[in-house]
Amino acid sequence: MPDGLFIFFAALTLGAASLLVLSRNAVTSAMGMILALVGVAADFFLLDAYFLGVLQVLVYAGAVMVLFLFIIMLLDTEDPTDSYPWRKAAGGLAVFFLLAAGVLWLFHWSGAVPNTPAGATPPELTAAPSEFATAAKAFGRLLYTKYLLPLEIAGLLLLTALVGVVSLSKDAPAGQA
Repeated sequence: MPDGLFIFFAALTLGAASLLVLSRNAVTSAMGMILALVGVAADFFLLDAYFLGVLQVLVYAGAVMVLFLFIIMLLDTEDPTDSYPWRKAAGGLAVFFLLAAGVLWLFHWSGAVPNTPAGATPPELTAAPSEFATAAKAFGRLLYTKYLLPLEIAGLLLLTALVGVVSLSKDAPAGQA
């Protein structure tokens, strides 16, 4: 794998993710998220994970982001005139780092994740490793055995994003506007 391309797409992904977080315009944030998802898909392609790269482009950058853009355009959003709430952002960042430190402590020092190997290599990998890239059964087996924890974390992140979109789309009560 060309290291320069991987570093380029990783930097593109990080830059687009920072655009997503720091932009005050909802459409600009959504476009930054699309660019970040395409950067992740390009990194998947460079890692020879073509199935994941195609799924990333079709499902996330395609269908999910089109849905997000429709929701954003249907909402009546106004450009905020007040300044950026740096104190709330710093507080949220501090809470994030405390939660991340707690999760790291849970997984590393508490013994929640055993130090033993994941188990025997699936039979699909031992006979012909080149068949693994196209075999959906082998991919599913590996996804739900060895990589179950990252899959669950990704599901939790998607659920959190869904709850955030729903909470942002609700109208503010009459007394708080």
